[in-house]
Amino acid sequence: MSGISPSRVFPPVFWDATTLSRGSVIGQLDCLTSGAVCPLYAQHYREHDTILILSALIGLLAIMEVTGISSVVRESSVPGMSPATGKTSLTEMSSVTGRVKKRPTGIVGLNLLLDGGFPEGTMIMIHGTAVAGLELAARHFCHDHPDEAGSYVVPEECMETAGTAAKMNPALLLQKMIGMRIVVDSLSDVIERYGIEQALFLLSIVKDELKKNNSNLMFIVYADVHSPMDMARIMRASDIVIEFKTDIHQAEIERTLAVHKIKDAAAPQRLLPFIITDHGIEASTTSRVV
Repeated sequence: MSGISPSRVFPPVFWDATTLSRGSVIGQLDCLTSGAVCPLYAQHYREHDTILILSALIGLLAIMEVTGISSVVRESSVPGMSPATGKTSLTEMSSVTGRVKKRPTGIVGLNLLLDGGFPEGTMIMIHGTAVAGLELAARHFCHDHPDEAGSYVVPEECMETAGTAAKMNPALLLQKMIGMRIVVDSLSDVIERYGIEQALFLLSIVKDELKKNNSNLMFIVYADVHSPMDMARIMRASDIVIEFKTDIHQAEIERTLAVHKIKDAAAPQRLLPFIITDHGIEASTTSRVV
């Protein structure tokens, strides 16, 4: 892996250089712990929780140590980024058609709703209750296209197999995340074991790899488990956010999914009804206006 995206808890001037070296991270830790804060960073540090920044720096340094990363690439140095705007598209464009390349979701109705599937190189968050169909949707995405290799990563199993060493850093999960269709079931397990800061750093590393390889990551987050602030931060880090809903009306169970976010595009203003069968999720080919 060549680099990771920075967390927004760092000061903007922190990224004046093209890359941030391991030594720079250690230098910032020394400044914060000694109280000798650079004047350029002072205002930013007054507006943010210093403990949070320390935690983020320590987490970044730990991941750099485990993965062997020597430097962090600032966002404006990502290939394809416009120097004028500082922005870059998350997705690859077909050189032949000029259209964004899409990867089928594994659910026909959702493919139609998303005009073909998930844009390549994006990170998808699916959230809902444990009985909302999240695991089924994730398995459809990972396994329904055998022509594309994928990996279904269960952090809890990885932690048990690796033993106590895995409890030190979630970066150890990275070696399991291979292929074009990657699933993490679930990010909630990672957050419970390592905390939100480490989980977000893990996503930032994977996100850079997704862009480079035009692969996709889908991860599960369970509802009513995390704080509203943690959920907001996970959604901000995600390129696509899909909620799986379950409503009970008298003797009937109604299941729908809603696409709340597609980065750099408008989300569909429609709910997609679906049912769970012996074969998994069957979504309607027609959607309902929200």
